[in-house]
Amino acid sequence: MPNEKKQPNVLMVGTGEYTTGFVGGAQSTSDKSNLSMVGTNGDKHVQIRHHFEQNIAGKYRDMDVSYNAFPPAGHKDAEAYKLAIDALSPGDAITIFTPDSTHFDIAKYAITTKKLHVLVTKPATQRLEHHQELASLAKEHGVLCMVEHHKRWDPVYADAKDKCNGLGDLQFFSAYMSQPKTQLKTFKSWAGVDSDISYYLNSHHVDILLWFTKARALPVRVTASASRGVATDAGCADGTEDTITLLVDFGNLDAQDELRADSRGTAVFTASWAAPKGAGVHSEQNFHYIGQRGEIKVDQAHRGYSVLPEDDGTGTQYVNPFYMKYSPDAEGHFDGQNGYGYRSIADFCRACSSINQGRSVSQYDHIMPTIHDTVLTTAILDAGRRSLDERRPVELHRDDSGVWSLH
Repeated sequence: MPNEKKQPNVLMVGTGEYTTGFVGGAQSTSDKSNLSMVGTNGDKHVQIRHHFEQNIAGKYRDMDVSYNAFPPAGHKDAEAYKLAIDALSPGDAITIFTPDSTHFDIAKYAITTKKLHVLVTKPATQRLEHHQELASLAKEHGVLCMVEHHKRWDPVYADAKDKCNGLGDLQFFSAYMSQPKTQLKTFKSWAGVDSDISYYLNSHHVDILLWFTKARALPVRVTASASRGVATDAGCADGTEDTITLLVDFGNLDAQDELRADSRGTAVFTASWAAPKGAGVHSEQNFHYIGQRGEIKVDQAHRGYSVLPEDDGTGTQYVNPFYMKYSPDAEGHFDGQNGYGYRSIADFCRACSSINQGRSVSQYDHIMPTIHDTVLTTAILDAGRRSLDERRPVELHRDDSGVWSLH
């Protein structure tokens, strides 16, 4: 039976920079759903509300930045998300932008206790078995669980996906993504303890290549290596890696979805949060795809658009308006609806509404990065972490029932 709740209420789990940046894109001027936000420290909401009023409501015309806050002021509760989820109803939705190690527990609670739709930031989970368990639970309870791989909405990447289909079997793929070492201060509390730079940044291009080669190639082995020194000098935990590189062996598939012995490919994914300051971009990113009949090169750091403000001392900035346009329109309203950062979340909300009206959840496995469609992304990231910890290559295997495991 279709759920009578067409427009879902939305709970934003996590009060960090990604969630608080999301609020402007979530508001609606008609039939507006209820918005809630939950963190672990109720006192933080005072600063968040001030930030919203000053930097969002004060910047855009007719922007409602109100929300219900959990936990209340004066309270600290690491499991406040449970109380916030309990206040919702089946067919409502949550977004999870919290430390990587918490994704699984929060998503599982939302799906199993309230049958909520879930949008979880990448990586969906840190462990392959947890990812596959969430996929099973989402199917069992008939809800949409989507991973926020926003690069799939980038028009350059989407066009490259279509073009690579005509370039033959995968031969080689190289991707690099970095952020400046100042990020180590931002992430100091969890860097090298709760997660690593590969989970944080390699997750983007690992998913992109798997999206490009879906039904045409499968990963079979992962070998990881890393550099150290900068992060620990910045006060991060001992052993925190500065840069992590994953070497992934791929097997190309035949028409029967079997690995071909005569056709293999190689992929190299490098992620760093120790890049030099002053590069002009917050996130350096590029990739090179080589097929048997052609290649694609994409530079996402320099899009032919630079700005040099003389007075603020920042130097030349290479701007990316394709992710989000932050400048208001001519009437002062928010104008970023066409950015791929906005669209990835907006499409999730629209999908939730459609499912609540009766559309099949499984249809979205073919058009969006659902929990079912992204299993191998987690498999590669998990294998990379294990390869570093155990100092050995890690192999990926799929059994006859389609379940993946690492060896």
